[in-house]
Amino acid sequence: MTHHSLELYDYHVWANHKIFDRLKELSEDIYEKEIQSVFPSISKVMAHIYVSDNIWLDFISGEKFDEVYASADQLREQMETKRIEEVETMFFDLSDRYKAFLDHQEDMEMAIVLETRFAGRLETRLSDLVQHVVNHGTYHRGNITAMLRQLGHPGVMTDYVLYLYERDTKE
Repeated sequence: MTHHSLELYDYHVWANHKIFDRLKELSEDIYEKEIQSVFPSISKVMAHIYVSDNIWLDFISGEKFDEVYASADQLREQMETKRIEEVETMFFDLSDRYKAFLDHQEDMEMAIVLETRFAGRLETRLSDLVQHVVNHGTYHRGNITAMLRQLGHPGVMTDYVLYLYERDTKE
């Protein structure tokens, strides 16, 4: 039986696809357009999601959180110079890396200790961190939808229940 956190991760990938599909329907300048909002541009939101997802994969793969986090600014700067098609490819390459890692996990409930300079020590489970990645992405995809509307364009619905409907109609 598939662990629920793996199903949630599949939703995360699906929702990112929906966002990219919507963004590619619009002119390229919308992706880069400066806007007074939660983030200064949609491209910066996408860079933030990618960098965060990357940090968490590196951490759950065994790297020290603070070391991975320290390299985040450089990765974010690289992401912000990329065109949307390049960013999309990077997102889905990262998703493939996540799936390869998660597919080899025998115990999604295994304990993980997270230690950071800014928050201290946390004992949690691998499944909790996967859920965190999904929740974080959901929050920021909501930012993107709001920003698109602010720019005069319809957003995209990425509700979990829509994913379930689509998933179940394909089976």
